[in-house]
Amino acid sequence: MRTAARIAGLAILAACFIPAANAQTAPVPHRDRVLAVARQIMVAARYCTFVTIGAGGQPQARLVDPLEPDLNLNVYVATNPLSRKVGEIAKDPRVTLLYFDTTRSAYVTIIGRAVVVAGDEKAAHHKKDWQPFFAIEKPGSYTLYRIDPARLEVMSAKDGLTGDPATWRPEIIEIK
Repeated sequence: MRTAARIAGLAILAACFIPAANAQTAPVPHRDRVLAVARQIMVAARYCTFVTIGAGGQPQARLVDPLEPDLNLNVYVATNPLSRKVGEIAKDPRVTLLYFDTTRSAYVTIIGRAVVVAGDEKAAHHKKDWQPFFAIEKPGSYTLYRIDPARLEVMSAKDGLTGDPATWRPEIIEIK
């Protein structure tokens, strides 16, 4: 009798503290899926907000028209070499890009570093839409940056990437 009572007690404890094998838990998004959705959002949004660190540490935001992200989600942005962002990046290469896709009410934030691009890499990353402002045959007339992502934040309810409902923390992928 004692053994039966002990077994019954253990069964009750197990039922209370060990989740059932078929219990429903929130699925953890697969890294590749989150990255694929992020890329879709970035392409659909086209434009993004480019944030640098300005004088006195004040963030500076402006709209840019980057190239579509490459396979590693690196992003290329061209700018006037006399623009404020060139000086800001020279002092502190940490940058943030924010893409917002209005159609799906989804966003991607890229946190990374801006690297000046020159030579063959610069020639290979030119957007046709930039031509009136940054002529490919005059590479000295513009500065090209490659944004190397370190962290990606993604929120897209349509794609099942809703983040934490209590804190609103988005899905986060550490790249490097």
